[in-house]
Amino acid sequence: MRILLIGDIVGRPGRRIVREMVPRLRAELEIDFTVGNCENAAAGAGLTPKTAEELFGAGIDVLTSGNHIFDKKEIFQIIDSEPRLLRPANYAPGVPGRGLWSGSTRGGQRVAVINLQGRIFMAPNDCPFRTVDHLLDQLEEQIIIVDMHAEATSEKIAMGWYLDGRVSVVFGSHTHVPTADEMILPKGTAYITDLGMTGPYDGVIGVKRDLVLDRFLRGLPKRFEPSSGDVRLCGALVEIDEQTFSATSIQRLMVHST
Repeated sequence: MRILLIGDIVGRPGRRIVREMVPRLRAELEIDFTVGNCENAAAGAGLTPKTAEELFGAGIDVLTSGNHIFDKKEIFQIIDSEPRLLRPANYAPGVPGRGLWSGSTRGGQRVAVINLQGRIFMAPNDCPFRTVDHLLDQLEEQIIIVDMHAEATSEKIAMGWYLDGRVSVVFGSHTHVPTADEMILPKGTAYITDLGMTGPYDGVIGVKRDLVLDRFLRGLPKRFEPSSGDVRLCGALVEIDEQTFSATSIQRLMVHST
């Protein structure tokens, strides 16, 4: 089974390259299932029902997110009713939405997706390690994909080792910079610390560079806006053994807009 993972989709440029490239990649690479992080998809921060539908329509099967998921108030219209849209599972009890999706691919293979958020340099939330233990206790043996949305590389790497052999894939998101540490861990879990950003690379992690430079130089508050040039789709392609649910390969992807 082939799984396409797509790093943080940023603004209109990120959505555009997803629409352009995901159907093509699904066909050319014979992709069975696609997961994309969407928390920056609407104007660089948050998500709306319209942008969510745009990404689903482009061929993404499940959308994960992170600390910006509630930045657009419109998301409350669908966060409880759309099971394919996840927010971190270790948010406090009573927060709208869910952190686990479980279902089947078009070919009938059972798959689960878990969304977690780190705690180092992030807003307070429940322990992601204990949260994932609880969720795994609820799942039958199947292909399991985990998005660890976190700032600290150490916390993401720790989660990879913690889940080695218990899930099929652990990928990191949030920092918008792709890492070159893709690997198959000893017990069969595919791992990468950060998929990188799907969006414009002519700015600073997706934001217009003059706005960011002014913030660094003068320290004054600025309303950040997405950049627009050098658009790339970043992510990874993972192959899974459908009998053992272990990963057999992981390959980084960086595709430029045509």
